[in-house]
Amino acid sequence: MPRGSSAKRERQYEHIKESAQERGESTGRAKEIAARTVNKERARSGESKTASRTSIQDMSSGKRGGQRSGKGSQGPTYDQLYEEAKKRNIHGRSDMNKSQLKQALGGK
Repeated sequence: MPRGSSAKRERQYEHIKESAQERGESTGRAKEIAARTVNKERARSGESKTASRTSIQDMSSGKRGGQRSGKGSQGPTYDQLYEEAKKRNIHGRSDMNKSQLKQALGGK
């Protein structure tokens, strides 16, 4: 957790981490899931200095509840693919559509 996090966010992190471990996730993966979820919620509520487009515009983590984990019939969303392409520094990503992003990222 980042320094200066509120007590609420600390409790939220612990709860998410414990839930993930109960579902069978490894300790490292549970910590990653908890940190990402809490950081996204912090960004959505304006508690962080920077935020990605998906953190702000996407539905809240609590509401989503695994509805769209990237494994559904259509796979990851355009925004999820775009953010991954951005992380991997893929040239021309802003001009690509969803299928082109999938292909550039090594998808089908």
